[in-house]
Amino acid sequence: MLENILGKLGLSFLTKTLGTMLGKIDNDIAQNAAKSLQDVDAQITNGTITIEQVREANRHVEMMGDIDVKALTEINASLRAETLSDDKYVRRMRPTFGYLMAITWAAQMFGVAYIMVFETDKASIIINAVESLSAIWAVGLSVLGIYVYKRSEDKKLFG
Repeated sequence: MLENILGKLGLSFLTKTLGTMLGKIDNDIAQNAAKSLQDVDAQITNGTITIEQVREANRHVEMMGDIDVKALTEINASLRAETLSDDKYVRRMRPTFGYLMAITWAAQMFGVAYIMVFETDKASIIINAVESLSAIWAVGLSVLGIYVYKRSEDKKLFG
């Protein structure tokens, strides 16, 4: 979806916007990127980069959005198949996963709270350890978020 929006905005708009945003960052790499984007925009404006080349770039961005739509269609089809399944385990997989995530998250947070209150000298170690788990939690909670969202959609469609 983002690719479709970016494709509709056009390359010239994106180079101007990103160049302006990066130009405000006090960093050599960001400044160089801003300058490069300004150069690209100037080349679009003066015709060195042709309209056909810009259209082709925009088309590639739009194609990326089509690939995402196909992937989401496949995911939705598998979730619908799960919902319609007569297998009780398959139908209960999402709630089971949700409850396990909630229990695991609660256990971790209670453990962290305990350490912070009763063993404060170890709090920095625990905070660093929890930070190391952020990627794993991001994946698990993302899956759970998709499950919840899709289940809400299923309820709207199937009652």
